[in-house]
Amino acid sequence: MNPLATVGTFAAGLLVVFGAAVGVGGAVGPLGAAVAEQAHGAGGGSTEAHGEAPSGADLAPGGLALAQDGYALRLERSAVVAGQPGEVRFTISGPDDRPVVDLTPTHDKDLHLIVVRRDLTGYQHLHPTRDATGLWTVPLTVAEPGPYKVFADFQPAGRDRSLTLGADLTAPGSYTPTPVPPASPSASVDGYDVSLTGRLTAGTSSRLVLSVSKDGRPVTDLQPYLAAYGHLVALRDGDLAYLHVHPDGELGDPGTRPGPDVTFYADVPAAATYRLFLDFQHAGVVRTAELTAVATPAGGSR
Repeated sequence: MNPLATVGTFAAGLLVVFGAAVGVGGAVGPLGAAVAEQAHGAGGGSTEAHGEAPSGADLAPGGLALAQDGYALRLERSAVVAGQPGEVRFTISGPDDRPVVDLTPTHDKDLHLIVVRRDLTGYQHLHPTRDATGLWTVPLTVAEPGPYKVFADFQPAGRDRSLTLGADLTAPGSYTPTPVPPASPSASVDGYDVSLTGRLTAGTSSRLVLSVSKDGRPVTDLQPYLAAYGHLVALRDGDLAYLHVHPDGELGDPGTRPGPDVTFYADVPAAATYRLFLDFQHAGVVRTAELTAVATPAGGSR
């Protein structure tokens, strides 16, 4: 089969209409040339919830478009080789069509780059460096072939909230999507256990408590990572809508303790399946716990 035709089949099958929440299907053939970078519907800024009831606009997820509000994400190359060290190079252009170099740091960084395969595996949270011309560069190795999504989460100076743009990245090769794991209130990573208390409810701010333990004992000495004791990203199954939720409280507050509990408020715009990625640091190492949660309609039940 012509590789370019095959890629076109992937793009048609894997991209879904904004607001839907359908899973990615069965086995797909070999990937060829890079998928063209394109918008995937209207998108909003990343969600920064702190317990207040959000407005309708605040519920709009990000990452569904290459460009928004005059800002655009431009990858130098939209393909990488699976299993080989590579890098991602890109610029963020502003309303004047020039690279943006004036940013307001969020969580100790000027920009957060999230990379994940479209079946919600292979998650990576990276922090690129920028040169004087506005070109961002970060090393990247993806383990498996397939279609990936890159999210740039940043806050231009002068804006009162961050913005998330998304672009496609392809690792050519044979690709069989991995089914999203069923919803579960717990996950394990490197000997640590993370449990989730709370539920996602569409259209409102949902309180989630993530508790970290090791060898059956609560971890009470989590270390700050990105100016918090935990960093949570939620991605919607189907269209990979991006929800960047923040922990409740600030480092140094009397009520903000270094574990075992880290509390977040997540603004979920639609009833759907979400993959949750919790970054936390302990003993000098950052680890990522991955959980699946299902958001129910307001007034609904599991």
